[in-house]
Amino acid sequence: MGVRHRRLGLLLTLPLAALLVWTGAIAQEAASQRPPTDAPRCRSGSARLGSAHVTVVAVVRTHARAYRRPAARPFARFRHLNQNGFPTVFRVLTALRGDDCSARWYRVQLPIRPNGVTGYVRASAVETGRVRARVLVDLSGKRLTLFRSGKRILRTRVAVGSSATPTPTGRYYVNQRLIPSDPSGAFGPGAIGISAHSTVLTAWTQGGPIAIHGTNEPWSIGHAVSNGCIRVRNPVFRRLFARTPAGTPVVIRH
Repeated sequence: MGVRHRRLGLLLTLPLAALLVWTGAIAQEAASQRPPTDAPRCRSGSARLGSAHVTVVAVVRTHARAYRRPAARPFARFRHLNQNGFPTVFRVLTALRGDDCSARWYRVQLPIRPNGVTGYVRASAVETGRVRARVLVDLSGKRLTLFRSGKRILRTRVAVGSSATPTPTGRYYVNQRLIPSDPSGAFGPGAIGISAHSTVLTAWTQGGPIAIHGTNEPWSIGHAVSNGCIRVRNPVFRRLFARTPAGTPVVIRH
């Protein structure tokens, strides 16, 4: 990874609905006060951040507001910790830089409905870092592939949503990670929450969030039987969980 920057320090273990605990971090990934810039070529204005193999992520410091455009009326508000006690994480898409090349605003993907919604947050409201992992879910093939720095490091069969409760397609990111109090339950040893929500189960708690998780029904792997979540065999999930920090982009396609 080259120079290792100051880590964001987000390792948590917190209760959720008396059954689950969220734990996570931008984890063992590089983190810095702001994304690196190429000083000789830096210009003011809008600049895309990240690359095919590196994603810039942001964590809310104390509170943040999201705007349709910079300095407009805010349409969403966030605290450092979300409703589950996990640090609020955004995927950063672009930066609006001032004349000194420092970021004034970030355009980010938000973990709210509708799926994939974006907004602008003030750069001063967040701390940024980088992740090199990426997850691709192929619904028709019922396969999940994990990449790091562009190289495939894990591939596995999965269970996906049924025709009545389909897994939503799109580009998302890991925004929460959990460990069940009972590893023999429906989530297996854990779950990786992503910024997607079910397009059908809108009345579910928290709007029907989608996750990649273990299972106590290994027979379901390779079938379209879930309520929209992506199930992974428990031994494989443990490997996936260890390599998928908060902010990791997740692409779900047919």
